[in-house]
Amino acid sequence: MSSLRLATLDDLDRLLPLVAGFHAEAGIEQDDATRRGALTPLLEGSPHGAIWMIGPRVAPVGYVAVSFGWSIEFGGIDAFLDEIYVRERVRGRGMGSEALAALSRALSGQGVKAMNLEVDADNERARALYERMGFQSRNRYHLMTHLF
Repeated sequence: MSSLRLATLDDLDRLLPLVAGFHAEAGIEQDDATRRGALTPLLEGSPHGAIWMIGPRVAPVGYVAVSFGWSIEFGGIDAFLDEIYVRERVRGRGMGSEALAALSRALSGQGVKAMNLEVDADNERARALYERMGFQSRNRYHLMTHLF
């Protein structure tokens, strides 16, 4: 299957095309300089988040990006699954499920109390994956964003 490992600055050139691929599929408009600026601190060890590479070191097939916060409701550190991407040509082989399972074990082992994510309501495939992985919809709540 796949392997999951914490990304470092040495992975930036392999990571950038993966992130660009995800952004193209998701309709996220972002230039390469902004993308590089958002990724670099996480690859340098920022306490605000981390990125894990999926697949072989020399030819990764995807990535997972997580940011960290604090939740009184959940009793400590919580994680937000910001982005997960697996190249289209290798989807359906369980790599995303395996990566999420490994990530959940790793974060739980480090004291993270909960992991949140948002998913497009029309993306049935992704919703089914997240539900199989133990994510539950919190229908009473609606994610809202204020951009600065």
